[in-house]
Amino acid sequence: MSKGLVNLQAIAALVPAGSRVLDLGCGDGALLAWLQQHKDCTGYGVELDDANVLACVRRGVDVLQFNLDEGLGQFGNASFDVVLQIDTLQHLRNAETMLLETVRVGKQGIIAFPNFAHWNNRLSIARGRMPVNARLPYEWYNTPNIRVGTYADFGVLAARNGLRVRDSFGLNDAGQVERSLPNLRASTAVYLVSK
Repeated sequence: MSKGLVNLQAIAALVPAGSRVLDLGCGDGALLAWLQQHKDCTGYGVELDDANVLACVRRGVDVLQFNLDEGLGQFGNASFDVVLQIDTLQHLRNAETMLLETVRVGKQGIIAFPNFAHWNNRLSIARGRMPVNARLPYEWYNTPNIRVGTYADFGVLAARNGLRVRDSFGLNDAGQVERSLPNLRASTAVYLVSK
């Protein structure tokens, strides 16, 4: 399984077997294909990029092609057991709205994104440079990220929107779970949220 450098095994462990899953910004469909094969999940991916849509089809993943900034109006309330946003939220113009849509159409949402407060990023900023590393591989002038966020910031955003944080942790560059000082030690923030 591969989708960037995020350890998808740790994220997949949060998805109950047999779940109906919606994977927003599913990339090449690797995570959803793995969930279908190993956890008997069903569902759809949503992807905009033509090459990724084709990769999903080749993997046997049902995929819908549309822009997430247009919302999820085509899905009813609680249509899915789990909605995934893995390395998606930082690309969206309407991140807060999409977060609320995630928990509207899903009974729970799993959100993962690069943690800008990771010690390596802090060191780059202290040296006067924007970070460029495995989790943030682009220069500041050509990044597809619209925003950056931190592990701690997301907890505040979830609380402000009345969401229940069912679990949260960070993943370090080696893919190991960080529960101690995740805002400093984790390159990826992971949250499991519901209404």
